[in-house]
Amino acid sequence: MKKVISGQELQEKMKDAVNLLCDTVKTTLGPKGNNIIIDHSAFSPFITNDGVTIAENIESDDPIINTILELAKEAAINTNNLVGDGTTTTLVLLQQIYNIGKEEIESGKSPIIIKKELEQDSEIIISKIKNISKIPSRKDLVNIATTSANSEEIGKLVSEAFFKVKSKGAIRITENNKAETEIIYKKGYYIETILSSPYFLLNNSTIELDNSKVLLFNSYLESIEELSIFINYTLRENKPLIVLAEDYSESLINNILAINSNQKTKIYLLKIPEYGINKIELLQDIELITAGKIITNSNDLTLDVLGESDNIKISEKETRICFTPSHKIDEKISQLKRIINQENMLLSESFVRKRISMFENGLVDILVGAQTATERREKKMRFDDSLCALTTSSKGVVVGSGVVFYKILDILESSKLSSNILQEAIKKPFKQIMDNSGLDSQNILAEIKNKDYKEVYNVITSTYENWSQTSIIDPTEVIISSLKNATSIASMLLTTTSLIINEYQNNSHKINDFTDL
Repeated sequence: MKKVISGQELQEKMKDAVNLLCDTVKTTLGPKGNNIIIDHSAFSPFITNDGVTIAENIESDDPIINTILELAKEAAINTNNLVGDGTTTTLVLLQQIYNIGKEEIESGKSPIIIKKELEQDSEIIISKIKNISKIPSRKDLVNIATTSANSEEIGKLVSEAFFKVKSKGAIRITENNKAETEIIYKKGYYIETILSSPYFLLNNSTIELDNSKVLLFNSYLESIEELSIFINYTLRENKPLIVLAEDYSESLINNILAINSNQKTKIYLLKIPEYGINKIELLQDIELITAGKIITNSNDLTLDVLGESDNIKISEKETRICFTPSHKIDEKISQLKRIINQENMLLSESFVRKRISMFENGLVDILVGAQTATERREKKMRFDDSLCALTTSSKGVVVGSGVVFYKILDILESSKLSSNILQEAIKKPFKQIMDNSGLDSQNILAEIKNKDYKEVYNVITSTYENWSQTSIIDPTEVIISSLKNATSIASMLLTTTSLIINEYQNNSHKINDFTDL
């Protein structure tokens, strides 16, 4: 049965939902922010100060509040999806915009007018932020990585990896089963390993093959006869053969396994790990680096279509195909870089950038280690945040700790902002960072203003630092995304007058749809 909630009851529920969410998360903001312990059904409890992770795990026994929570969380989730950082700042802004806007409505102002003013004012502020944004130096990027991770060690490791491969998509961060954190730089073309049968790796977790032949078959292989010419070749020349096809019949797989066990052959049947246009692109890449030929019809299966690699390494998770740089590969790199600059490219940017890195600079695996599983999960989140912040910063940076918002207010003409909602709301991130650090925000702000915003306060060292040299900087895109998403969700809440819900159905399970733990 559906139930309609409106009027004062709904307004109180919305306020409770927003404050429950934002009051919990905002205590983690800044380098001296607090941690939160989260219980999770799939893992032991863990500790984190990652804003979006905390937000995703906040629920209420009240189904009405849970419905509103689900909407409010979208502000942080959208920011995280777009720029990978700034989620706590988003919720700090959301709470202030909503609560101040609510007071304006209670005093008689129209919610629709407030929504329009918020949209206009946020664009003015964003425009000014872009104007004072600067292109970061290498030192700036290291500082951003360090600040985001709240760790000089993590910031340094992530920065070194990023400068090496020049792409977020080329860096994979996973948990290590050891206490130490390891950085592994990898050369070659890597694809996901999908074996047609686990028996190909039964006795070895890794197989390394020299001078391997490679067959690329963009279709389904049915019978042993289709591969007979290649089987005879491997027997005669004693060279390994890697077959990459869409799929194989069970009889073909069993026959190849039998041949491998009875003869001195090394034939491995792998499945193509991509679909659609990505599959075609991947096959074309391997065709290029092995000098082979993609075949779609079994009638075309001849020895002339085989490619070759000096070294191929197959493990349970990934397969590495070594290749030698060439003029054709340089042309491919240039082509992929042109694709990235296209406005409506069909391929995902991360997929293209990863391929460029494999051709050009290689890949990096960061294996995050710690003494306990709880510490590893928390530490990995900080590595992820650091990498996202570093990547986003390439488009520009601004002074951090929320000081940029005060600087904007001072250079804006007061008449340009039609309401006082955003003028007040954007002051909160700076105040919250200082409150979480146990500092007097008014005195520190007064000193920063006296220095004409040329210096910013470092809460870690308790010193004022010149803006051109400080580590207290934020990616411009993170600040802009935080303001946009906070304004968007707050506007929707302020213009909502009724809620329809299943009266006897708790919808808390919907909130977990966003959780990737």
